[in-house]
Amino acid sequence: MSPITTPLEASPRLPTAQPLADQPELWGEPRSADDLMVSEHTYWIQYYRGSDVRYEWHNGRLEKKPVPEDRTFLVCNWLRDLLRLFLRTQPIAWMAAPGMGFRLPLADGIVIRKPEIGVVRNDNRQPLLPLDASYHGVYDLCVEALSDQERSGITRETAVKQAEYAAGGVPEYYILHREPERQAFFTRTAAGVYVPIAPEDGVIRSRMLPGLQFRLRDLIARPAPEALHDDPVYAGYVLADWPAEQEQAQRADLEA
Repeated sequence: MSPITTPLEASPRLPTAQPLADQPELWGEPRSADDLMVSEHTYWIQYYRGSDVRYEWHNGRLEKKPVPEDRTFLVCNWLRDLLRLFLRTQPIAWMAAPGMGFRLPLADGIVIRKPEIGVVRNDNRQPLLPLDASYHGVYDLCVEALSDQERSGITRETAVKQAEYAAGGVPEYYILHREPERQAFFTRTAAGVYVPIAPEDGVIRSRMLPGLQFRLRDLIARPAPEALHDDPVYAGYVLADWPAEQEQAQRADLEA
């Protein structure tokens, strides 16, 4: 049963009111409940979708999810668009809505994480259903965007989540950042640990999505899809039907 449908319980006691000058939400920034202890049920009801601040949940404690800087967001968005093009021509998986959470029971407790990108293969034993507000299985690919705003957030993405996702059974995990040297790409071994995906001629090739490949430098340069159509790295899936669509559009213009 989805945790959203569990019986209602009392909301947690919120922090005491602050003086007017110390209330950040009155000056355009919502109050943070980071590190607040709440039940899992309260998280799903009150903080999963009903908050202006993005929160994850770690064994009873709220964790604020930092917003990535604009250039890192653009890197993540470019990869999301590339995945969309890939899955259009190679429909072997589904991409979840941005930030859709999933629940990981671990040996030392339960965590609820909200990756920037989550992908579910068609052969996953738990399908991604059209009306799901959270994913009830384990993603086949998780992508996180590394934020520089807080050191705790950096540690969480590069160490804590890496250990959690490996222990929870996420087969592939990417960390994206505007600086190439801070990006990372992992695949999970049969022993349950992550090892780096070694680029070949500067190209990362997915293990979980066969055929998906991209140049590391393109994550930063973010070329337009039209520029990738004749590129041998992308020609197999990026706008594979683009010439036909272009010809059809030109024919329609001539007939108009």
